[in-house]
Amino acid sequence: MELIQKLKDDTYLTLETTPPKLPTFDGILQKIEETQAYKYVDGFSTTDSPLSKMKYNSIIAAYKLQQKFNLPAIATMSMRDRNKIALQSDLLGANDLDVVNILALTGDPAKMSDQPNTKAVLEGNSTLLLQMIRNFNNGMDYAGREFKIHPKHINAFAVSNSYAKNFSSIEKKIYTKVKNCAVGIITQPVYDLQIVKMLLDIQQKVAREFNDKRNEFQLILGVFPITSLKTAQFLSAHVPGIYVPDVWIEKLIKAHKVSSDEEYKVGIEMSKELLAELLKIHPKIHIMTANKFEIVQELF
Repeated sequence: MELIQKLKDDTYLTLETTPPKLPTFDGILQKIEETQAYKYVDGFSTTDSPLSKMKYNSIIAAYKLQQKFNLPAIATMSMRDRNKIALQSDLLGANDLDVVNILALTGDPAKMSDQPNTKAVLEGNSTLLLQMIRNFNNGMDYAGREFKIHPKHINAFAVSNSYAKNFSSIEKKIYTKVKNCAVGIITQPVYDLQIVKMLLDIQQKVAREFNDKRNEFQLILGVFPITSLKTAQFLSAHVPGIYVPDVWIEKLIKAHKVSSDEEYKVGIEMSKELLAELLKIHPKIHIMTANKFEIVQELF
């Protein structure tokens, strides 16, 4: 079953991978195989130099994942590093490699880069890339010139915060991305079922705004297992768009006082319980493990 069909009709699980700062992706492939993480998911995603740190190419990484595991992969493309020419050039190359699932991302600020004097390109935010993909799907480039060979259909994905003091801001951004034909909106990690309900209410509200296939878009709930108090406190205090409930932090504080093993055990238990609940409520999940793929088995 195709990834998009599973997203619409079935349980959908993807696993995030972050390519390394190496001239090979084989180490990631080997780790996924050794941990058997591929057996639990319907597909993968590849990040595109997150935190503006230079990494192995996300499109080629997606291609290698597809070749190795015969599962679809979503390649992230960041607006930060490419102008309109480079973006469309990469889309053409990805299309030839059957990498037809693209996650449009504005990208982290270039000032965070590990490369000296790096400047962002940023001809637009992720909406511009969604518009380019829409044009490709209509057989033409962004300038409106028709291709001699029609590109394979591209499935566009986008991202959303999972929390805001004013949830109408999340609704507006999701609406804009769906308007530009995003079929899947991947949220930042969720930890609170009440917030999940609010996000799903937004999905229903946005869907009602469209009377075509765009109303079939799906929210994909981000799951990032918390296995330490340090991670919980960092996410809570320093990552915008994520809410970690006090009860998670309190349980981890108590476990932290016992031992690091207890801390890990409690974190995995809470994360496993959360995933089980999410699969009952809305079985469209994107798992993020910071390349600790052995955690996947522990979640099921």
